[in-house]
Amino acid sequence: MKEKDRAKTDEDGPERNEEKIRQALNDRLQEMRRLFDAAQDPSTGSGQVREDRQASENRYRQLLKMTDAIAATLEERDHYKKGHHCRVADLARAIATEMKLDRSRIDGLRIAGMIHDIGTIFLSLELLNKPTRFTEAENHQVRIHVASGSEILKDIPFPWPVARMVLEHHERLDGSGYPNGLMGKDLLMESRILTIADVVDAIASPRSYRPARGIDVALYDIKGYRGIRYEPAAVDACLRLFLDLGYKLLEE
Repeated sequence: MKEKDRAKTDEDGPERNEEKIRQALNDRLQEMRRLFDAAQDPSTGSGQVREDRQASENRYRQLLKMTDAIAATLEERDHYKKGHHCRVADLARAIATEMKLDRSRIDGLRIAGMIHDIGTIFLSLELLNKPTRFTEAENHQVRIHVASGSEILKDIPFPWPVARMVLEHHERLDGSGYPNGLMGKDLLMESRILTIADVVDAIASPRSYRPARGIDVALYDIKGYRGIRYEPAAVDACLRLFLDLGYKLLEE
């Protein structure tokens, strides 16, 4: 009887852990909503965010802490993505800065980078940590994460199009991406930059089904598909960062 009880405890353990992780994620999202609710200016009657600079900077710092906590929650489920969200967010920020995007757009892109894979919370642990490449059916399941992530974030009143960036970060200029096969002209520039950052880190870092391929292979890939899959200006900025300016992925 004791052995059966122990077996049941072992069996229920991962499920309880998953519940805790999802609850932690939900708590962070609720904190984020409250942060923006508190920033609304009731005197306008239109839900506008106050423009006080210091309040805005404080709010942004709080938001970064929240998104960092969300990234840590996601990476608790997918150990091969450890540090991925921070690396992508920082590289996206650096590319956008090199491209001379304005400060507000860079701030929004950094936030989107921190939580771009939030939709993976609905994927099973078995799928996330599978030691072999996905089947076509499994690929279909994984691809749903961008729409799921956008759905999670769409009702949070960010001052930037974060949900749209999350939705579009696997699209490609030539329409070969997902979920909607959008072409370059239909994609936000921020989404195109986020794509480059995500691809570079994905190739350079290990995954459950393969070892890391390294930054040289990652840069070779984006250079080869420059103007085809990837935004030329973002590719050029990324190459300058690594080859001319000494940029390195975080934690290297």
